[in-house]
Amino acid sequence: MIEKFDVVIVGGGMVGSAVACSLGNSSLKVAVIESTLPQAFSAEQAHDLRVSALSIASKNILDTVGAWDGIVARRFCPFKRMRVWETAGDTEFCSDDINYPELGYIVENRITQLALLDRLQEFDNIELICPSTITKINYSVGEDSLLELEDGRQLSSKVLVAADGGQSRVRQIVGLGVTSWDYKQHALVIYIETAYEQQDITWQRFLPSGPQAFLPLTGHYGSIVWYNSPDEVRRLKSLSYEALKDELLSAFPNCLGQVNKVLGVASFPLKRQHAQNYVKQGVVLVGDAAHMINPLAGQGVNIGLLDAAALGEVLVDAAKKGLALGDLSVLKRYEQLRRNENLKMMTVMDVFYQVFSNEILPIKLIRNLGLGLAERLLPAKNKVMRSAMGLEGKLPKLARGEPII
Repeated sequence: MIEKFDVVIVGGGMVGSAVACSLGNSSLKVAVIESTLPQAFSAEQAHDLRVSALSIASKNILDTVGAWDGIVARRFCPFKRMRVWETAGDTEFCSDDINYPELGYIVENRITQLALLDRLQEFDNIELICPSTITKINYSVGEDSLLELEDGRQLSSKVLVAADGGQSRVRQIVGLGVTSWDYKQHALVIYIETAYEQQDITWQRFLPSGPQAFLPLTGHYGSIVWYNSPDEVRRLKSLSYEALKDELLSAFPNCLGQVNKVLGVASFPLKRQHAQNYVKQGVVLVGDAAHMINPLAGQGVNIGLLDAAALGEVLVDAAKKGLALGDLSVLKRYEQLRRNENLKMMTVMDVFYQVFSNEILPIKLIRNLGLGLAERLLPAKNKVMRSAMGLEGKLPKLARGEPII
């Protein structure tokens, strides 16, 4: 027997779960298929290595769909200052300058996912199917998609949402192509215990070998992101924790403070990937399935949550108007809202990466001058700050804190 759904979301990570929550209490029947539930949270657990800097727009989305309380009940670290510098150029942003209490929030990815999964299970119109694996996807233009699960269940869907990551199986099956390339750097993520108490600043310093970044966590903890060549990252990762601590203290600026311990290490290559189209009849790409961005400014999760908010708004609006959900004209509205916006952000990050990884003297002078001017030109500085907070441009309703149901 085939179970009929309006929307089936493949992937229950942060973005897929956010899509589902945006559709909560709507007239749509929704299923979320996820292979593995994240580990339950305990306050005694060490911080996860995978964290994100959530923008104010992302916080608005999570709050409006009812998931932010689940984050607050676990743990998160607000920050109100952001410092960026390189040799002669230096600028610091502070939320006080634009009358906001914070610039953003450092949150472990698992905590954001748990809060969203908890919330989506409170909606009567959403079913979480987890743990479950899809064994077959049948897709034909003009027909509902048919999914077969490992337990024999069969689901049909008017709209199939690919929220299954950068190597999206759904995207490959339906034939949506991507353009991609690898950057020449890897990122080393290091979880540390610091002598400093919880901080309210995140910073990034640019060096010829690559950026160094610090993200504050709750208590005496922080997350270091060290960009470097693949060979150097492999060397650093192979060191003992004590030897790596010595490398940190010699290579990082004094504002890092005393590092008491290195507690965990991970690394990943930097990759840029963008789908040539976000939609096809009856199919939509969101999050990493649609785009993978340089993590330099931590915008990957934020633009994914904006995808989720925009898609939810488009689908709810189409349902209210009695339109065919999977029709290409409906789904194109989502693509028009998000693809160019995401491309602009990806392009800015690429330019930033190229400018700050370039040792040609005129470019060095220009970037140092630019950072110096940013400190003095307050209107421009505040606009950059608002952009980083996700408050510039045309935003989905949920990102403005407005409900769509």
